Amino acid sequence: MNAIEASNLGKCYTRKGLGAPTLFGALAGGFRQKNEPFWCLRGANFEIPAGRTIGVIGPNGSGKSSLLGLTAGTIAPTEGCVRTHGRISSLLELGAGFHPDLSGRENVFLNAALLGIPREDVRKKFDRIVDFAELREFIDMPVKHYSSGMYVRLGFSVAVEVDPDILLIDEVLAVGDISFQLKCLDRIRDFQKRGKTLLFVSHALQTVEEFCHEAFLIHHGQLVERGDPGDVILKFIRSYMGEGGGLFTQEFGTRAVEFGAVRLLDAAGQDAITFETGGPMTVEIPYVAHRRVEKPVFGFSLKTGNGMYLFGSNTQIQRHDIPFIEGEGTVKLDLGPVRLMRGNFFLSLAIHSWDHAEQFHRREDWWPFAVRNPTGALGMLQLDSRWSH
Repeated sequence: MNAIEASNLGKCYTRKGLGAPTLFGALAGGFRQKNEPFWCLRGANFEIPAGRTIGVIGPNGSGKSSLLGLTAGTIAPTEGCVRTHGRISSLLELGAGFHPDLSGRENVFLNAALLGIPREDVRKKFDRIVDFAELREFIDMPVKHYSSGMYVRLGFSVAVEVDPDILLIDEVLAVGDISFQLKCLDRIRDFQKRGKTLLFVSHALQTVEEFCHEAFLIHHGQLVERGDPGDVILKFIRSYMGEGGGLFTQEFGTRAVEFGAVRLLDAAGQDAITFETGGPMTVEIPYVAHRRVEKPVFGFSLKTGNGMYLFGSNTQIQRHDIPFIEGEGTVKLDLGPVRLMRGNFFLSLAIHSWDHAEQFHRREDWWPFAVRNPTGALGMLQLDSRWSH
């Protein structure tokens, strides 16, 4: 049975602008408003079976939140339709459904009423809602005095305690503190065990890969990819975030020495973007030194898809001294056996002077790659562990 079904789903808004692009045109025809259609989502077709967790990723402004709003029924479609089967609870906007002048207590009942929950059911669950939100001493305070984190805690607590069949969550969870985020993730795991359906938007790519059965990639209002979270995330990273021109890549330095076309190589010496835990991985780093440089330092760092710094080192730290470089050359970095577990990662590279006074060339988060683990072990890093008895 499907929990959510969308057929040719689309939403169009009107974007206004001046119709006369030149002064002559304005004088001839007068300033007049020209209404232009703007499709924030169009032609979305998908089915989500009950009990599945789907992560929705994509650049800002791509249509992710519109998809959730249409599914929740808070936005009316311009074309097509979306059908849901079961009780829906949603947390799509910070403080949505809250009245700023009402207390937290009053807003719990108001928010639940908007979700179609009988008042008597809310009374029975009220203490659990307040305890989960950790707002017992503030529950009778007007919510206009709440911090953004308090808003999120109360809104999420109501959304999950009404026991929905389908839970829709936008990026608002990123506002809460780390302890509350962990509580929310534990509750999501509990929902999954109980066969609930979850659809959530997140820029936390590692979280999407860890929790989701499937990922949707949306760009320019189109559902351009869906499938295994790791594969979809890697496509997103390579298409919109990585390989130099991405959303978060950075490049700086004097360029007295600069990188050539860096290659990530597998065991056969072939270009690769996916590697296996415990297997080989070599980075071939060509460079051009436009002047003679004594004792240059080559460095690297690795980050997760969420931007968490994992490891970094360089030739100076590892006591691999390079006497000098001049003209073209190549250095190689051996990262095998790969200790990373399943996920998507970013490689950064740098070249600088021995005294760190001059950064010749640095490319931050420039080379994305994926690691797959066939063993089924969990975590972020593989350790050499052994059992005995």
